[in-house]
Amino acid sequence: MSRSAISRPIRHAFSRPLAQPRYALTPLVSARSQASVTEPESEPESGPPQLVNELPDPREENEVRLPRAVQALYLQPLRREAPYGVPTCNLQLRSFSIPNLEFFCDFALRAAYYLNLPAFGPVPLPRITERWTVPRSHFIFKKSQENFERITRRRLIQIRDGHPETVQIWLAYLQKHAYYGIGMKANIWEFSSADVGKKMDAESKSLQDILEQKMETFGRDKTPGTVEKVKELLASERFRHTK
Repeated sequence: MSRSAISRPIRHAFSRPLAQPRYALTPLVSARSQASVTEPESEPESGPPQLVNELPDPREENEVRLPRAVQALYLQPLRREAPYGVPTCNLQLRSFSIPNLEFFCDFALRAAYYLNLPAFGPVPLPRITERWTVPRSHFIFKKSQENFERITRRRLIQIRDGHPETVQIWLAYLQKHAYYGIGMKANIWEFSSADVGKKMDAESKSLQDILEQKMETFGRDKTPGTVEKVKELLASERFRHTK
């Protein structure tokens, strides 16, 4: 067989297009933002749209996802709604430094949210400006004076529809984790039922019994049991035999 006869079928085989396998994979979309949703041309289904071929972004594969609690620090503090709007506490924060004041206001609002307290604010209050003039020296140098100024910034946070015990816990928590350079002043309102007089009358009887017990021994140097113990000792047989 000649050489051309052998090479002819080989050339014919390579000239044919290669058959594509039955289960060949199509190119996939590699971006999360390009994930295909159900085509709008099809009839809308009753359920929510389903994502198809959703693959992670290769740029985000090596990044660590922060927990929800850490992500919340970069957002505004969450707040509860007050159904009645009755004020129960006014917290006034004072400081000479604005960054420290804003930081602690944010901390107080987040603490109120996790204690289920509706907090409103912080509301800027008028600042307090104080000035002093001090002479630099004495005697003939009195004309050489120096001026000093101190500005106090204030913020107001109001708690509404809060339980008195929960408000006390909130204030104690803020006092425990107080920030340096921050002063706090709280005005608290407590509301009770209309029958306060009956409760006070019932408590007055128990207070009167306590006062009577205290007044029996008031002004005495010795306890009331000392005299009785002395009489028992004198009447005992052991004391009689010692005579």
